[in-house]
Amino acid sequence: MSAGAGASDDIRVLAVDDHRLLREALCELLEMYEGLTVVAQADDGPSGVRMAGLHRPDVVLLDVEMPGPGPLANLRGVRQAAPEARIIMLTMHDNRQLIDSLLSAGAVGYLHKEADREVLVSAIRSAMAGGTTMFLPRTPSGSGPERGPAPADTLTLRERELMELVAQGLSNRQIGSRLGITEGTVKRHLRNIFDKLGATSRLDAVNRVQPLRRY
Repeated sequence: MSAGAGASDDIRVLAVDDHRLLREALCELLEMYEGLTVVAQADDGPSGVRMAGLHRPDVVLLDVEMPGPGPLANLRGVRQAAPEARIIMLTMHDNRQLIDSLLSAGAVGYLHKEADREVLVSAIRSAMAGGTTMFLPRTPSGSGPERGPAPADTLTLRERELMELVAQGLSNRQIGSRLGITEGTVKRHLRNIFDKLGATSRLDAVNRVQPLRRY
């Protein structure tokens, strides 16, 4: 979503990650939640700094493992470009020394990429509200029973209709227009569908409901 889109009181988010698929899936996920608007994306630190200065986001999700200047330099650059932004570092690793350095340099959060999406959204809202610094390490494997995705046949008729339109590549706004519902309602339906299927993105959800599609 472009800058200026969404409600004026939405939390405006900038996502910086060099892995395009992960970054786009993350932004797609955030756009499903009311009150969150992705104003820009960047694929490296210098681009992230430029986007931060241009869009002045409320919250920046900044990947730790990117080629280039390094996480500390990227963090400092973003802080200089957008001093009011709350910066949450995203990582696949749990390096306590690096975490302490980043938190000392001004990051307000440090979140593992395997964290549940509800944890991510809560972290963004907490950061925006001035919440305390968080450290969410990777959950050790085998710490609990793995819950498999719910079968696709648990979807309601409306959810199936919506997924057929998602599979056609329609945007949330286009889907809402086609079904006669608001964009916010589309987002709520998508959240429910993701929860039922255990899906992490629109593409993942489409793949899980392929047998339901009518041709």
